[in-house]
Amino acid sequence: QVQLGESGGGLGQAGDSLRLSCAASGRTFRGYVMAWFRQAPGKEREFVTAITWSGGKTYYTDSVKGRFTISRDNAENTVYLQMNSLKPEDTAVYYCAAVRMLRITTSPRSYDYWGQGTQVTVSS
Repeated sequence: QVQLGESGGGLGQAGDSLRLSCAASGRTFRGYVMAWFRQAPGKEREFVTAITWSGGKTYYTDSVKGRFTISRDNAENTVYLQMNSLKPEDTAVYYCAAVRMLRITTSPRSYDYWGQGTQVTVSS
């Protein structure tokens, strides 16, 4: 059974940094794109960033470019999201997701596996 488990969320103030982790278990994720999505109260789940299996390609939504960095450790089946210069509008539940694809997709419907989410709250 495939499982994705996020950790590292919490409370912060504007300008702070947080690092999220997503540990995958149950199978090898060779060839899988790993992504982070987020969902704020009353809003739809939105794409944040994703990374290919090799790590050679990444993609970010415009609102986090230059502030967030996605990375992965395939030996540990773990993907990370380093979030710097946090803003109150980054407040959301952050979800890790995975899909076996060669190219990055930003549609949540494309992803087969999801974590349970971790709350990130940023105060002004």
